[in-house]
Amino acid sequence: MNELSKITAEHLRRCAIVYVRPSSTTQVEHNRESTARQYELAERAARLSWRRDQVKVIDEDLGVSGSGLSERTGFARMTAEVGLGQVGIVLGLEVSRLARNNADWYRLLDLCGLTHTLIGDGDGIYHPGLFNDRLVLGLKGTMSEAELHVLRARLLGGIRNKAARGELHRGLPVGLVRGDADGEVLLHPDEAVQAAIHAVFDRFAEFGSARRVWLWFRSQGLRFPLHSNSLVDLRWVAPTYTKIHQVLTNPFYAGVYAYGRTQQTCCLDAGGRIRKRIRQRDREQWPVFIRDHHAGYIDWNTFEANQKRLAQNIRPRPHQSGGAVREGAALLQGLAVCGHCGRRLAVHYSGRGEYCLNIGGVQIDAAVAEAFLAALAPAGLEASLQAIEQFDAGHETTLAQFRRDVERARYNAQRAERRYRAVDPENRLVARGLEAEWESALLELKTAESELSDREHARPRSLTHEERDAILALGKDLKRIWFAPTTSDRDRKELLRTLLDDVTLRVERDKYNAHLTLRWRGGLFSEVNVPLPHSHPSPIRTADDTIDLLRRLAAHYPDTKIAGILNRQGRTTATGLSFTANRVSSLRTHWEIPCFEPKQQVQDGECMTIEKAARALGIAPSTLHRCLNDGFIAGEQITPGAPWRIRINDELRSRFVESAPEGYVKMFRAMNLLGVSRQTILQRVKRGELKAVHVYRGRAKGIRIQVPAVAPDLFDPLKKN
Repeated sequence: MNELSKITAEHLRRCAIVYVRPSSTTQVEHNRESTARQYELAERAARLSWRRDQVKVIDEDLGVSGSGLSERTGFARMTAEVGLGQVGIVLGLEVSRLARNNADWYRLLDLCGLTHTLIGDGDGIYHPGLFNDRLVLGLKGTMSEAELHVLRARLLGGIRNKAARGELHRGLPVGLVRGDADGEVLLHPDEAVQAAIHAVFDRFAEFGSARRVWLWFRSQGLRFPLHSNSLVDLRWVAPTYTKIHQVLTNPFYAGVYAYGRTQQTCCLDAGGRIRKRIRQRDREQWPVFIRDHHAGYIDWNTFEANQKRLAQNIRPRPHQSGGAVREGAALLQGLAVCGHCGRRLAVHYSGRGEYCLNIGGVQIDAAVAEAFLAALAPAGLEASLQAIEQFDAGHETTLAQFRRDVERARYNAQRAERRYRAVDPENRLVARGLEAEWESALLELKTAESELSDREHARPRSLTHEERDAILALGKDLKRIWFAPTTSDRDRKELLRTLLDDVTLRVERDKYNAHLTLRWRGGLFSEVNVPLPHSHPSPIRTADDTIDLLRRLAAHYPDTKIAGILNRQGRTTATGLSFTANRVSSLRTHWEIPCFEPKQQVQDGECMTIEKAARALGIAPSTLHRCLNDGFIAGEQITPGAPWRIRINDELRSRFVESAPEGYVKMFRAMNLLGVSRQTILQRVKRGELKAVHVYRGRAKGIRIQVPAVAPDLFDPLKKN
């Protein structure tokens, strides 16, 4: 069949789509000829008798892979228009431009076959509804997918083979550079860069936490080198926690060449779309691992110890060891183990609950500290000497980094000066730019020299002979250092973890004894018995009158209102805290008091709150409050501070009317007629001596009083005259 005969008038009434898709951003940037050929397919559609205004070019997927792992909005839009029957032909340079996986390809073929849409490439025009054309298109799709597999396998095979020899060039972390030989890795020649990397590992050995190393850099005002593929020269910036953590976890700094530390996996999200994820592989699963490949900043054993220490700083799961040293006073945080069930003991400073083991930590901490100081006594003098050395070396490290900053800034200024003097003075276009660069370099030099001067003036004074002798004397009395106010709880925990792996506690309540098993680094064990106090503190208990009041209130109010009532009366929980809805609920549950269950229907004669009663009577809650205060209506209150409750019945409803009945007068008129005050009238209404109603409609709202008939006054005629 002739290809042009497949194009019918129905096809020409629809639009023609040209799908453009280079596979990667590199192809978009460099392989421009292929992209241009795909755009020229619009001219081919015009030669096939489609009008130019009918031709649509979809190029939204430039640089997006067609393997099915990436979301292609352009392909999805094209598929939707094909499914709606709006497309006459789909043109692509080759089948692989449309899809590199059979799932997308055959879905497109099925839709084109149902809507009689043609597919065209560089070899011809096909109708997916015809058997022979469908067979050819199916073979092309399969070969396109197989081609992608062959290309990927060939490339990955070469990459892995080169990586196995340690010669694969990948991006190196800051502080390492490539040598002239294949696979050669050298330390960065810049002394300042090496000092910054060494400072990270030295401070981590001292602090044991990546976050504390980062905070030290920030507190000292030190900068950190930064380089990337887009930067020609190194930049010195303020360090981030992420960068410090990357330095500590990168095996290249330990002289190791590693390849395949991460693995890409595919999964389906909630919408059924394929997503790529990057996960870290375990050390045993790295495809390439070459020790002593190049000179490093630390050795491999130190690197493994650092990784173990970082892993311990992560917040542990329940009943597991680990966790960074915190500021709390519990000395055995993360080290204590239950001797009954074998699980890790958690620290809590207050609260109630049932545990397998619950024991006070003050006596236990004191016993462990005494055993630790006894074991550390022989090394006390050596620790004192190291403290003297660190006193001077700590500040000297910071000063050395600032001196290198000044040296680097001075070199940049001299280089900018040489470039400025080498230019032709008459070439002002170039000279002005070099002059501005020189001025900027001089300003940076001045700033660096000022910072160095400030640091040198802030340098702590050297220790005198008397102070050195005092420190050496403290080495013989470690207990004074341990209990000194300047020794923080964090410092004590850090010291304890240098020698102890864990402490197992087994409590014998009947003997009032706690048996401790201390497991030291190196596998040695020691046992300590700690006597427990015989006194039993009085149990914590909520006041009985509060519990009785809670029983009465729970039948009428929810927990939120009960908490407000108890707080207004000045009542507290067993631990002296104010009541909340959660605490009221916990107290009810403990004493098995049922919760409040409101009734679904409002019946006549039922007690209601002010808000509900106001809605039932058709008046405002403020009006009902005023009537309650005046004594016009009666209310109930379970306890002082509790909400008022109004009993709605027919007699109460009859007191609220839209208009005043015959014989009822306003309050002011009733006061004149009876010759008494307003409070006296309200008291007589409350006692039932006078009848009253409340008018809630019209302009003259308020209370109306029924005044009894009064005998004529002797002086009434005179008043009329």
